[in-house]
Amino acid sequence: MSWSLSRLKPREPELLDATFLSVGRALYLANEFESKCQFVLRISNLIAIVQDDPVLGLQEALSSLPSDKMLGPTLMDLTQRALGGFSSQDIDVLDRARKARNFIAHEGAAIGPMWAVKSDRILDHTIRLRAAVADLAHGDNLISQWCHGIEEPKEPLPRFFIEAYPSMIDNWVFGHFGELLDVLNSDV
Repeated sequence: MSWSLSRLKPREPELLDATFLSVGRALYLANEFESKCQFVLRISNLIAIVQDDPVLGLQEALSSLPSDKMLGPTLMDLTQRALGGFSSQDIDVLDRARKARNFIAHEGAAIGPMWAVKSDRILDHTIRLRAAVADLAHGDNLISQWCHGIEEPKEPLPRFFIEAYPSMIDNWVFGHFGELLDVLNSDV
């Protein structure tokens, strides 16, 4: 095992390009999910600080906010302190999204040396990535609804968008594969 790039040409350049496009888009979604979780927790913490000391100035309230944490502890605090609470189903959705985010961040492109990897391994990995993205999409959909409630408290949630969101994510991340992944996944 030496350099990640090689003078050898990849066996499956088009498939690798499609996979790396999906990995990059999945990583974007994973980063956004984590940012939104931290945002909701910061707002929740700020509300708690102001409720505990209503005469506290804005600058003092902001400076007493705890620092950002990694995603696991952020979600733990968020589910314990949430604005109105999370159901056990919501907690499960967020935990699956956290695990999916970790898979995407740490193993999303882990296919082995790209100059030697064969199509079956790339496709198997892409199917695993797709499952992780589906879990992430459901968690992102949930936390995005909380963000919408914070940012637009008088506006109703866009139900049509919420219902379509997981499919929109799947199409954006994997649509360039056409029906290939669906066919392969049905064979499993």
